[in-house]
This record gives sequence, structure tokens and C-alpha cells, in this order.
Amino acid sequence: MPIKLEGSCHCGTVRFDVLSSTPVPYQLCVCSICRKVGGVGGSINLGAHAKTLNITQGKRYIGVYKAILDRDTPHESVASSERSFCKRCSAMLWLYDESWPDLLHPFASAIDKPELEAPEEMVIVKLDSKPGYVRLPEGPKQIFQHYGPESIEAWHKKHGKYVG
Repeated sequence: MPIKLEGSCHCGTVRFDVLSSTPVPYQLCVCSICRKVGGVGGSINLGAHAKTLNITQGKRYIGVYKAILDRDTPHESVASSERSFCKRCSAMLWLYDESWPDLLHPFASAIDKPELEAPEEMVIVKLDSKPGYVRLPEGPKQIFQHYGPESIEAWHKKHGKYVG
């Protein structure tokens, strides 16, 4: 049975819970979007079941940001994904993309309970957009210039971490 993740923004105005079958924070994205909205080091997204999202407090304080892709180029466009954040403190909460309507991707940084399991090895994606000053985490890791070959669900199943 999936586990219940409980999360909040930094100021505590927005609180939510959601069920997840893929709760291990193993994949760090260092693309420009994740670095700029999530902080210098990037963002770690978990997987969750979108239909189970329950906003328990502060719904009116949730804003949505749709990232600009290929900014300042002739190919500039708006991403289909939506990043939800707290309008009071700007903390990122989750990512949703209507292309995958069953999925929701809470930011690991927003999860308060339970304590998330540390992976034995990190997977770092989007190294092709990481500037030199951004340091990668210590310890064992796999690094990919773009994306790795496995989905979040496939990684969890391969490592025996999928919670059905």
C-alpha cells in the first residue's frame, strides 16, 4: 500500500498530504529551472498519485509557475508542467504535468513526514545545463548529461523500494 507523505511550505501556511509508491529521494535534477526555483543545487522530485493530493491548509496561498523553456532564444516556449509554490514564502511544493495526469511530483524539500529514506546512490540528471560552480553531492552517484534511462517508478521497482 502506498505511503502517506505529509508536506508543507517553509512558513507553514500551506500544508498537504499525498500517497506515494515512489518515496525515495534518489534523483537530483540540476537543470536551470530546478536550480532557479529550488535553489543553487537543484531539486529532488518524488513520485505520488495525483488523485490523492489533499491540501489540508492554505489552498488560496498556492501559486503556479509554468517555466520558460529555451529562454532568450528563437525557440522560447512555456513548459506544460506546473510548479506549485506558496505565495507567502515562495517554497516549492510539487510539480504536475497534464501530460501524465495520474502523476504528481512533490519536491522532497517540502516533505515533513515520514523521514525520507536516503538512497545508497544518487542519480544526477541534466548535467548538460549545470554551471561549473554547482557542486554535486558527495558519495556514490550516477551522472547523466540529459535524463537517465529509468523512470522514477522503474528505479524504485529495480531497487526494491516500490510501495504498491
